[in-house]
Amino acid sequence: MFFRREKPHVVTFDERLSALAKLDVRSAKKASGKAALMRGECAAVVSEKDGSYSIDPAGVVLGDEIGELVDGGNQKYWMTPSGRKQAAQAEQLKALHAFLEDVRETFGLTSLYNEGLGSVNALHLYDRVKDRDRGAPQRPWEKVGV
Repeated sequence: MFFRREKPHVVTFDERLSALAKLDVRSAKKASGKAALMRGECAAVVSEKDGSYSIDPAGVVLGDEIGELVDGGNQKYWMTPSGRKQAAQAEQLKALHAFLEDVRETFGLTSLYNEGLGSVNALHLYDRVKDRDRGAPQRPWEKVGV
């Protein structure tokens, strides 16, 4: 007797996008293996490269841009690439967390422990870690030549 093994079905990018439609997530395919996802005011861009997926920017829609979560020390806010800021509200953070969990589950991405606890900040922009995300900070006693 010959035993035949069925080939495992590899889920395509389009099939994953259609699975998200069942979760009330709207998707718009962009060029070069990217898709913009949106549910309510939450949005993300998912990209595919060599069969692996990544969520590039994720946050809340502000105008025609996606505002990423930034920790300002005493307050969290959304900041767009053009510099527009808006204070983050608890309902927005809960909605973004649920949205990202659905997207990660659909695309088979790993959910990390710290992401499961709540929202993760894109940047930390408060005085004690100023310029941390941009390389070595300038110390107060080091003056820039005039």
